[in-house]
Amino acid sequence: MRLTTCLALTATLLLGYQAASAQANPASVWNGKQCAVVLTYDDAIDVDLDNVVPALDSARLRGTFYLIGSAQALSKRIPEWRRVAQRGHELGNHALFHPCDGSLPGRSFVTPDIDLSKYTVSRAVAEIRATNTLLNAIDGKTVRTFAYPCGDRQIGGVNFYDQLKTDFVAARGITAGLPTAAQVKLDDVNCYNINGQNGQYMIDLVKQAQQSHTLLVFLFHGVGGGHSLNVDIGAHRQLLRYLKVHEKEIYIAPMVEVAEKIRAARQ
Repeated sequence: MRLTTCLALTATLLLGYQAASAQANPASVWNGKQCAVVLTYDDAIDVDLDNVVPALDSARLRGTFYLIGSAQALSKRIPEWRRVAQRGHELGNHALFHPCDGSLPGRSFVTPDIDLSKYTVSRAVAEIRATNTLLNAIDGKTVRTFAYPCGDRQIGGVNFYDQLKTDFVAARGITAGLPTAAQVKLDDVNCYNINGQNGQYMIDLVKQAQQSHTLLVFLFHGVGGGHSLNVDIGAHRQLLRYLKVHEKEIYIAPMVEVAEKIRAARQ
């Protein structure tokens, strides 16, 4: 009896240790590497195709482009975006019209027709799903991620994404943070908004992620111009060079791929 109890206790402790080790070891989620880095680019602007894609392709790195369904740089350059997807980049969903909550402070740029505070939840959901249909017509994919326009998640106190969780693998927010795989909130993934910081600042963030074995998501708008939120093209290139040199230690992939690995680890 005593031997049976001892063996059962040993087995329980061993299983608990193995589970804790798997959870503590990020290599199982980060593709066997120290950390994960995701490069995201918002708003479907011309510099994405003119500056960003050539830089990523030159370094053989892949990113996520969150596209506004109504953006001119999308509608006028669909064949180019199709080739972007064919080369392994993700075309993510950034809503049809990029509605933001105009009732919040500092939102004077929000026009009445795309004021999220005047939307219904059903309208927001319908427009986002329509954008998925558009993106599917471009890249043929049915699995992708979403990015909240302006980081706004609620309409009248209701989290509209709750109705979209089966439509996406994850949704990127705008709150800074370096979460472990276990801490990642797939309905509000942390990121660092880059606007004017230099290359060393971005590299230092990557080094922090390497040391803490966490997920680092970059949020870019303009790269070398094209947007009021901008990063110098040289600084962006400096970041890519660091990532390329250290790609054996850093898992660099589109958001959809990283999110799928996190979800699989939780099952």
